[in-house]
Amino acid sequence: MDMEFLKTYLDLMVFGTLGVMSFLMVWFAIERVLYYRRINLGNIHHADELNVLLTSNLTLISSVGANAPYIGLLGTVLGILITFYDLGQGGGIDPSVIMLGLALALKATAAGLFVAIPSILIYNAMLRKVDVLTAAWRQQQAGSQ
Repeated sequence: MDMEFLKTYLDLMVFGTLGVMSFLMVWFAIERVLYYRRINLGNIHHADELNVLLTSNLTLISSVGANAPYIGLLGTVLGILITFYDLGQGGGIDPSVIMLGLALALKATAAGLFVAIPSILIYNAMLRKVDVLTAAWRQQQAGSQ
């Protein structure tokens, strides 16, 4: 891969990917909250059907939380690669240039964590809501027998 291409588009690729992941995560989280508010447990007659309905779209939220740090880490590794490449091309070793390049590379990891942490928190909150709704459904089923 051409270093000039990476230098030009690395931030766009990393932050664009993380932005799309964040958007999808928020979109599906809002969809789940709205669904949980309007679900009628009385219309569901089988536990497997309930589980499928309640956990739909949670995989994407979990996947964002699990993979966003890796996208950030990839951006950091490529940023460090660019820094070392530039040092090799320039011939001189200026500590300020090295530190600036490394600091800029680390912003990708920070962005990945910034996306991942809320995703995991939202995913865990949704799983808790699934447990609460499942317990309410089981209680309804026991009461109707």
